[in-house]
Parts: sequence; C-alpha cells; structure tokens
Amino acid sequence: MLSPAYLVLVAVLLLLRLPAPAVAGRPLIDRKPAPSEAAATARWLAGENTWGVLSTISSDLSGAPFGNVVSYSDGVPGKSHGIPYFYLTTLDPTARDALEDDRTSLTLSEFPLGTCGKIDPENPTCAKLTLTGKLKLVDRQSSEADLAKAALFSKHSEMEGWPKNHHFEIFKLEIENIFLIDWFGGPKPISPSEYLEYGRNLQGSRMIS
Repeated sequence: MLSPAYLVLVAVLLLLRLPAPAVAGRPLIDRKPAPSEAAATARWLAGENTWGVLSTISSDLSGAPFGNVVSYSDGVPGKSHGIPYFYLTTLDPTARDALEDDRTSLTLSEFPLGTCGKIDPENPTCAKLTLTGKLKLVDRQSSEADLAKAALFSKHSEMEGWPKNHHFEIFKLEIENIFLIDWFGGPKPISPSEYLEYGRNLQGSRMIS
C-alpha cells in the first residue's frame, strides 16, 4: 500500500506539470465585430490592445526598418478615439528615429486579447492591424497633451512615475494608411476617415456611434 507521503508527493508533481494558461492577465473580450464590419474591427483592435510593435526608419542602422514593442493608448478606458498616443524617450531608438524621419507603422494583433482560441496568430481569422503614417511630437502645453496623458496614464499607471530626467515626450501617430486582415480574402479597404469617424466611443467591446 502506498504511503500518504508518497501520494502527496505525486499530487504535487502532477500539479507542477499542468500547462500554464495560453493567455493570462486579460479577460476575454465580450464581442468581436463581424468580418463585414472592417472599420469597427480596426477600432476594436486599437481600443482593446494596450501595446504593439512600432516600426521606424532606423537612424542607427542606415535606414533599415526597426520594430520596437511599445505601450500606447487611444483613449481612457471605455472611450477610444482611434489615434494612438505614445510616451517615448530619446534614450530609446524609436523616438530618435521619429525625430529624424517620422514615417512609421504600428502593428497590432488580436491574439493577446484571448479571442483567437487555439489558432495560430498568423491565421487570417485572428485579426491583425497595421496603421501606417507619421509619428509626431505632441506639444506638451496643448490640450491634446492633457488628453493624451489621461489616456496613457489611465491604462499604463507606471508611466506617471518614470524618471523625469529621461525626458519622456508624448508622440501620436497621424494615420495615413490602414491594413486590416480579419478573415480570408486579403486586406479590407478602410480609409483613415472611415476608421476615425466610426463612432466616437468604445465601451467594453461595444461600439457607440
């Protein structure tokens, strides 16, 4: 007969071998827009995500593309405006690049939101969005800077305590082109005006016009 101590040891080992959840730290989103709602899906991805890959023209690598994981916000929780704001320092190459050549793109995926299930992130039904345009410095004395700070600090509270001597500045992406894939059949045509004018707010995952 197996001793109680041995059974406890076996139970502990089995628990340690359990696989970790595929997505942690964020609840599942209630509703993803239908594939026919391209502008809604693009705004949903921008509003629900809080980080992505920001790609610039590298000033350190002779003009090669340089992608960097960055945090962003397009509005306070529950209110999405569609325009991504960033809190960047020139100690990091992304901000330095933008000040020399402001051409940039922000790439987002549905996968971190936990709504893609078990499919691969590259599967067309797991939506992906690339916003291309110019990364512009926001005047720190403007009302837009106040809006951007509220948007950023409400979703990334740690930012407010980042070192002042690192001279963080607010940047925004002025969107010129939108690339969205959320189903089979190639990218969906969306103009920047269609994207920005699709509703003024997001609440949870539901669009409000």
